[in-house]
Amino acid sequence: MDLYTVIGNPVEHSRSPWMQARFAELAGQHIKYDRTLAPLDGFGQTLTALAAAGLKGANVTVPFKEEAFALADGLTARARQAGAVNTLIRRADGTWLGDNTDGVGLVADLLRLGADPKGKRVLVLGAGGASRGILGPLLERQPARLILANRTFDKARRLAEQFPIQASSYAGLAGQHFDLVINATSSSLHDEVPAVPADAMMGASLAYDLVYRKGGTAFEHWARAQGAKASADGLGMLVAQGAESFYQWRGVRPDWQQVLAEMKESL
Repeated sequence: MDLYTVIGNPVEHSRSPWMQARFAELAGQHIKYDRTLAPLDGFGQTLTALAAAGLKGANVTVPFKEEAFALADGLTARARQAGAVNTLIRRADGTWLGDNTDGVGLVADLLRLGADPKGKRVLVLGAGGASRGILGPLLERQPARLILANRTFDKARRLAEQFPIQASSYAGLAGQHFDLVINATSSSLHDEVPAVPADAMMGASLAYDLVYRKGGTAFEHWARAQGAKASADGLGMLVAQGAESFYQWRGVRPDWQQVLAEMKESL
């Protein structure tokens, strides 16, 4: 039976083992998928040991995505663009191909929600690794405008130099309005919200948080209070990006929306 795992620190909270097992069941595939806790200074050694044990592929989570990028023997175009790897694929010659499925997962979930970025005014909050992974796939949908805003303008400017987008500070958003607002900061993990002017939320068709939490995130509640028409958390993105990883490993696309519905029920 082919072996797969998710590698992170911490990793015990990950729902990937259940999710990937369900993908395999629905797709008629037989795999074993585990969690692997890697020491903060031992990702490379952990991956080498897993490879020796026959590992066929891995998901990579915090804080090892950039290290996986550096260690991969080859990179897909979207991983190279993101500067981070969340999916490792063992090739026939034993080398590792690094991919990044985060942006594909986000776009798939936005389409499920009827929030296609095409022709829309899109605002992405945060200029960290999460934003880097989603900007390329968002731009492929050809939004009318895409602005990247960050608390520190210089950080947004540096990332925006790599993409055909506009950078802004949070304060610089005053008076502007958007159709789709995506929170790619970690603020909701701490029950906080970015210091964004309320104008940016007013009338938005969707406020989307990459973080997911039962009952909604702090950002979701705040965005609706400021006038956003609807909100969603990142559970759909999590499932959709996991399904894309499964496809890269097995060549079969599982019914990720069915798995998403089942996960929502279990939460």
